[in-house]
Amino acid sequence: MIELAKTTLEDLETLFIFQTDKEGIQMAAFTAKDPSDKTFYMEKWTRIVENPDIKMLTLRFKNEIVGSIIHFDVMDEIHISYWIDRQHWGKGFATEGLKAFIKDSVKRPLFARVAYDNFGSQKVLENCGFQSIGKGKGFANARNMEIEEFIYRFDS
Repeated sequence: MIELAKTTLEDLETLFIFQTDKEGIQMAAFTAKDPSDKTFYMEKWTRIVENPDIKMLTLRFKNEIVGSIIHFDVMDEIHISYWIDRQHWGKGFATEGLKAFIKDSVKRPLFARVAYDNFGSQKVLENCGFQSIGKGKGFANARNMEIEEFIYRFDS
């Protein structure tokens, strides 16, 4: 069973390592320009963790950090994002964590955007009750090009 807890500054060390995985970066597509820049990562995510208006939780399985999940505001919309360590892909941790996260979140509607070819993340969103509501395009730093993304919404 997944446990969710408020992300701490200490958690960021492990979460940074997850977000430097080349396959994970390619799959996520919309990443920092230089995912290996630890100084940039730590400064950015420290501000996020310390911001009381942003809900960021660390996912643990058997007391081991396996990922994180967050919601944040983007132009009057509340977006969610999550990252699971690649060695834990396919184990249901993202789905279980997201279901628990949205159950405890009072904010609605929630939105998510996912690269057109990130089938695993699309499945997670759909399994958690998100509905596909459209498409967009965005510049994906990980691929150094503009790509199509699917937009999802969760209301209930």
